Amino acid sequence: MQNKLFVRNLSFKCTDSSLQDLFTQYGEVTSAKVAVDRETGRGRGFGFVEMSTQKQAEDAIRGLEGSDFEGRVLHVAMSEPREKRGGGGRSGGGRW
Repeated sequence: MQNKLFVRNLSFKCTDSSLQDLFTQYGEVTSAKVAVDRETGRGRGFGFVEMSTQKQAEDAIRGLEGSDFEGRVLHVAMSEPREKRGGGGRSGGGRW
């Protein structure tokens, strides 16, 4: 079951709570996070929203994809799962 959404083209002033408020009209939002630049604290223009069911997530995509929010055209899609990253380890190729 996939119910996590990737939202891009957010306003740099968008907050977690304003993002959550936007998606609440499509069902229960279990989490809403705007990606933030660690150095400046400013939004990075994208975020993730998790809905309580897959149907609610699909409804949110249909309702919000291409819509205007805070002066920007939103792009909403199912979030792709992260690929597992390899461990630390040494890479070869160096001279001895």
